[in-house]
Amino acid sequence: MDLGLTGKVAAITGGSDGIGKATALRLAHEGARIAICGRRKEALEQAAAEIRGTGAEVLAIVADVSKPEDALRFIAETAAHYAALDILVNNAGTSSAYAFEDADDAIWEADLQLKLHAAIRTCRAAIPHLRKRGGGRIINLTTWGGKQPGPRSVPTSVSRAAGIALTKALSKDLARDKILVNTVCVGMIKSGQQQGMAQARGVSIDKHYADLGAAIPLQRVGEADEVANVIAFLASEAASYVTGTAINVDGGAAGVV
Repeated sequence: MDLGLTGKVAAITGGSDGIGKATALRLAHEGARIAICGRRKEALEQAAAEIRGTGAEVLAIVADVSKPEDALRFIAETAAHYAALDILVNNAGTSSAYAFEDADDAIWEADLQLKLHAAIRTCRAAIPHLRKRGGGRIINLTTWGGKQPGPRSVPTSVSRAAGIALTKALSKDLARDKILVNTVCVGMIKSGQQQGMAQARGVSIDKHYADLGAAIPLQRVGEADEVANVIAFLASEAASYVTGTAINVDGGAAGVV
């Protein structure tokens, strides 16, 4: 199935690893031109080399999107390099889960800057470029915990809830411009961060994933590629009548739709 992404320009934050890199590779295989950013230069360059291996053009920019100047620079440099922007994927983020009384102001501020304010800034910077193209796609990565917060889940559950609300609000404002805005609410997905958690527990990564998967209806932890497939659909012409949605990609873990 041709997703109609050949020649499209996609900017992906947090693109050096995990879901971000998987998304960049998926869109590259569909013929898109790619821009990725990340904080770690070595990891970013390795991801860029892997993406170039598909035959796609890729721009790799070292940037920390929790910093306002870096978020704006990433979009500006992408649009300048390709003279276009069609797709924005706000993927940058990490888990930050505490009991409410254990989360101080610094923890809250860091999480909101990375997961909410960064998306606000990249969206604001990208919208004029998407309008020039006659429309486009914005896809925000959130979690189902933003719909159904659990214990010891702040500030992540709150920042992700805000991201879901941002998605819906933007979808209303931008529909007339043919800019479609959706969010993918992920569950437990294999990542480098999970590797660190397994080491902290003193167990193998396979044992760690097996333990996590036992609580998921599909009985396993998800793959980054499985999230990337949904993002590619939302970025494509196949999703031309889909906007303002929050799609769970969680193996059935959420108790909410």
